[in-house]
Amino acid sequence: MKKIVWLSIGVGILLLAIFVTCQTSNQSINEDLGPVHEIMVQDSVKLEYGIAIDSFTVVENKVKRDQNLSEILIGYGVTPQTIDQIANQNDIFDVRQIRSGNKYKLFFAKDSAATLSYFVYEQSLTDYVVVTLADSVEITLGEKPTTILKKTARGTIQSNLWEAMVDNQINPMISIELSEIYAWSIDFFGLQKGDEFYVIYEERFLDSVSVGIEQIHAALFNHQGKDFYALYFVQDNQPSFFDEEGNSLRKAFLKAPLKFNRISSRFSKNRFHPVLKIYRAHSGVDYAAPEGTPVFSIGDGVVAKKGYQQAGAGNYVTVKHNSVYTTQYAHLKSFAPGLKMGDHVNQGQLLGYVGKTGYATGPHLDFRFFKNGDPIDPLKVEAPSVEPIKKENHEPYHKIKEKFMPELQKVRDNFKLKIAAN
Repeated sequence: MKKIVWLSIGVGILLLAIFVTCQTSNQSINEDLGPVHEIMVQDSVKLEYGIAIDSFTVVENKVKRDQNLSEILIGYGVTPQTIDQIANQNDIFDVRQIRSGNKYKLFFAKDSAATLSYFVYEQSLTDYVVVTLADSVEITLGEKPTTILKKTARGTIQSNLWEAMVDNQINPMISIELSEIYAWSIDFFGLQKGDEFYVIYEERFLDSVSVGIEQIHAALFNHQGKDFYALYFVQDNQPSFFDEEGNSLRKAFLKAPLKFNRISSRFSKNRFHPVLKIYRAHSGVDYAAPEGTPVFSIGDGVVAKKGYQQAGAGNYVTVKHNSVYTTQYAHLKSFAPGLKMGDHVNQGQLLGYVGKTGYATGPHLDFRFFKNGDPIDPLKVEAPSVEPIKKENHEPYHKIKEKFMPELQKVRDNFKLKIAAN
């Protein structure tokens, strides 16, 4: 009997010990893991343009040549009245701006009627328009999320700037940006083999696809052995580029009246004329370019003459910039729409298009520069700069300079080391 009692007491003590141990163990586990939360797992909703696409049948297509919105939507059963409602909201979506080749998508409800619920038109790689086709039409604008990356670029000119970009796997649009930044200080028709460029910039990406250059912050172009710096700075709410001394890169005159073409004939006192077959002075510079290439005014001024000269200039425009300087643009195919004598034109404003009117063997621009009525070599004109960095902006500009000048030098040094290693 005593043995049974003692055995019962022993078993009880053992069970109590196990219970206490388990409680202590559970407490320790809970303390290690922290508070336990109940997690509700939900199916993810796939969105495109803010639309739950799993609820719709999606049809994708491209705008055909000469196709308008009405032709697109009527083919999918949209009424003319609904199309009018869309067209009347042109402050949000100007349907006249639809371009051939751009994508559009149609979202049909997965029901027996297969109702067209949404029409989405992609204005660009990033921007789009969503037209909700319900009882009343609703139009919203959207933008796909993009990423901006800070990048650097460098290279050496072998033939031209565009090819240098391609050879170095750089977005070729950088060449357009640089040509505009340095338009007043470097003649890009006269780049030489061995010229170098270094750029610090931001580029915008949609996934892994570049959708454009966001901003060039700083650049260095070594042309004919001389360094040309360009630092981005906003003065008086006007973004512009300045050199290392704070002088504006913008000048009173552009270096050339058109972009990315070649000089076929220079200023000369004794040139063989290709049509007249005689030697005589050529008081301008000929730029060979494809017919239809835009021609721009190199500076602000007034249209002093506009006309046609059969035995010579063909279609031509003369711009008087001030009491000293005048420029002339000849052999144009046609003039800018609405351009007339007496019009004020701004630097970079369209004047016309390259042609071969008058005495011309092929499409080119005959560009002439006059100082006090006398012809001078356009390639040797030293144009004055516009306003430099103001005194009150010296300190913030100095900070920009301190940030980007060393960065440019680092890009340059690394490039030199890479060349030396090869």
